Formats: sequence, C-alpha cells, structure tokens
Amino acid sequence: MQTIHRLSRRELNTIMHFTGKVCMLLAVAMLVPLLVAVIYNEPRYFIPFIISSMISALIGVSFVKLFQAEIKMTLKSAMVFSTIIWLVVCALGALPYYFSGELSYLNAYFEAMSGFTTTGFSMFSNLDVVSYTIHFWRAFTQWIGGLGIIFLLLALLRSTGVDVMRLYLAEGREERLAPSIKHSTRIILYIYLFFTLIGIILFFAAGMPIFDSIFATFVTLSTGGFGLHNTSILFYNNVWIEIAAMIIMMIGATNFALHYTVLKGNWKEYFRDIESKVAYSLIIISTVIVTLVLYSNNVYGNDLLLNFRFALFQMVSAITTTGLQTAFYPDLLSKWIGVGTFLITILMIIGAGSLSTGGGIKWLRLGVLIKGISWQIKSFILPGKAVMAKKIHHVTELRITDDILRIIGVFVFTYFVIYILSVIIVLIYYPDISRVIFEVASALSNVGLSSGILTPDSPAVVKIVFIINFWMGRLEIWPVLLLIAITINNLTRKFY
Repeated sequence: MQTIHRLSRRELNTIMHFTGKVCMLLAVAMLVPLLVAVIYNEPRYFIPFIISSMISALIGVSFVKLFQAEIKMTLKSAMVFSTIIWLVVCALGALPYYFSGELSYLNAYFEAMSGFTTTGFSMFSNLDVVSYTIHFWRAFTQWIGGLGIIFLLLALLRSTGVDVMRLYLAEGREERLAPSIKHSTRIILYIYLFFTLIGIILFFAAGMPIFDSIFATFVTLSTGGFGLHNTSILFYNNVWIEIAAMIIMMIGATNFALHYTVLKGNWKEYFRDIESKVAYSLIIISTVIVTLVLYSNNVYGNDLLLNFRFALFQMVSAITTTGLQTAFYPDLLSKWIGVGTFLITILMIIGAGSLSTGGGIKWLRLGVLIKGISWQIKSFILPGKAVMAKKIHHVTELRITDDILRIIGVFVFTYFVIYILSVIIVLIYYPDISRVIFEVASALSNVGLSSGILTPDSPAVVKIVFIINFWMGRLEIWPVLLLIAITINNLTRKFY
C-alpha cells in the first residue's frame, strides 16, 4: 500500500530528468523577447532575459546530466511531474520581471503563474507604461501556457524515452486526434499555429497595430486575457476588434479535436457536439438576460445594441475563461444590477471546452451532468429491469458509464470545496463577499476578469491563495491533490 503513496528513486530521477528538458526549452523561449527589445530599441532588457535564460539552461542541463530517465512514467509519476513542472517553470519565468526591476519576486511569480496558467490577473499597476519587451513576454507566456508546458515538450521532442500517453493524460488531455499521441500533439500544434496566424490577420484587419495584433492573438487564442492597456480591449473602443476577439476566444475555448474534425471538412459536427450545444445555449440565454437588465436600467443608455454589445462581450469572455473586459469595477458590480455579475460568475465557473486552452469545470462535464439528471429522472419512470442507453455525442458517440458520472460528480464537488475554502481565506482580508466570490471564481477557473480586489499591494497571503488557485485550476485539481497526498504520506512516515 505504501508504494501507492510513494515515488521510487527511479521515478524521481525520471521526473528530474524531464524537468531539466523543460527548463532547457524555457531557456530558448526566454531569448525570443530579445528580438522585440532590438526592434523597439529597449536594450535595458538584454541582460535580464539573457541571465534568466542562462539560469534556466544551467538548471536544465544539470538535471538532464545528473538524472537519467531510467523507467517509463506511471500515471502517478506523470501527474506528479505535471504538478511540479508548473511551479518550476513559473519560478524561472518570473526571473525576467524580477531582474529587470519591474516587480518584486512574489509579484513576478504571481505574474508568471498568471501567464503560464492563462489566467490574466496582473501585478502591474499601470499597464499603459509597461515596455514592449515585457508585454511580449507576458503574452508569450500565455501563448505557451495555452498549449501546455508538457504538451509542448511532447510536440517538440523527437524521442522522450517515456510513456507519452501518461504525460498526455497528466496535463488534462484525454482525447486523441490520431492513434499516436505524438501525432496528436503535432496536429494540435499545427492547428494552434494556424489559428495564431488567423488571429493576427483578423486583429490587424480590424485596425490594431501589428504589435497589438500579435499580443491580442496570443492572449485571446490561449484564453489568457492579459491586457496591453489598463482598460483592456475597451482601450480601442472598436466593435470590429471586439468581434475579432470574440471569434478567437471561442476558437481557443473549443475542443481541438472538434477543430480537427471541422478542418477535415465535417463542419456539421460542430453543431452536433454536446459541448457546442452547451456553450452556445449558455451564451445566448445569459446574453439575452443581461442585455434586458442593462437596457431596462439604462446602464449604457437607450441604445439596445450598445447594451447588447457590452453584455455579449463579457459573457463570451467569461465562458471562454479569457478575461478580457469592456466593463470594469465599480460598474461591473453596481450598474450590472447583481444579475449580470452573478451570471458572469456562473459562466466563469462552468468554463470552456475540454481539450481546449480554457479552464473551469468544462462544457463537457456540465453537458454530461445535465444528461445525468435526465437519465436519473427517466430511471424513476422506467420499469426496474429496463436498460437505458446513456450516450452523448462528443466528436463521436460516447457511452457514459456510472463510473464516469461518479468521477465527474466528485470533481465538481472537490472544485467547489476548494472554491469555498479560498473564498473564506480571502474574506478574512477583504470582507466584501460579492467581490470576493467573483474574484476567486475568476482565479480558480483561470479567467482573469476582475472586480478590482487584487492589486500589487494586496496581502501576500491573498496573492499566494490566488497563485494556488491558478495552479490547481490549470491542472484540474487531481495532480495537485496527488502531490499533496504523497507529501503528507512521506512526512507522516518520518514521524511515525
């Protein structure tokens, strides 16, 4: 029984070996912003990024040389690796912010975790004066995080010498686009690059400068939501830019297996899939309700279309877990008359599609739970010996077993336990319950929509709680709980 809760030395060596490989990839990524520094004449960032890259490379090479991948990873060790690697990457990814003197290390770590987990909260008090180089690094961390750190490792390395299926599953990927996991990761990478190009073209055509277009594409396709300006996307006050953003946000939040199916020519599949039905039903219903509430209270005047514009953008941003905003605190909590804020909170918790760049509980889980309610009601009506087919359509026909329903139910319950505990801790420092409920939902679902609570001057405890929320939300809870269980077991063994 003890072996279930412990990692063997060979497993630890394998984890450290691949941690080194990820650090080496990160070292290369840290050199990319130097091109921006050259283009925009910001030489003061050369040294911070070069030093950060060298530290990451040194750690990476040391780990690869000192620790050998002795065995294939079990699902347990792969989940532990996926949990630890996000902490390591964010610790290193914070260095450019820290060495450049832009942020304290805690704030830099917060910014890095918010970036790589595609959350979108920021520790920069004035985004309008942040340099091009730092802005690019912020956006680039979200673009990388949208793919997933381990996923990028699998896509780029020719031979891992490890059970790639375990690593694929450990980062929350459960669906394949091809029989081979390696082939599946390559396909998703190509689709991601294709949509990145499409996004840049759309934003540029809508009127954005080229740098802004690249930044906006990185943070919308990854459903990250970092802002280039203090007023986020509202800075441009351009309906075409908002439309482009909503298109790319929905692309990023949609299952990549579904994208692949549609790109192969089966476009009807998009409208048959349970996730599409869940997402668009929620967007339509919530947008209609909020538009009517805003319009009846003259929040944006007597212009129905203007009220619709603000309502639709916030709903899409929330359900895709992107976090771009055109409405801000205090208007978001006061003028939206409670109903609007409540619906945004619900949509943030529900989150985006499975096998997407988004966070939250996910459209698929909600769709299965709704179906589960229907199946349960039917079971009360049908004769005792009747057999009921429990199926959903998600890219293909899927049979839903009682075990699947149980696992989904446990996940949702665990999600809300973590959410409630986080709310309680933050309430100790900020007693405004409506804002705290909103902000913590945004953090745990990796959204980034803000009620204005979190600032660079927030207590360290609150920042740490949010960092943990970003981390757990991005990994969909289970790998983190496994690491905690292993750690507690090892500690108790030392004392007893």
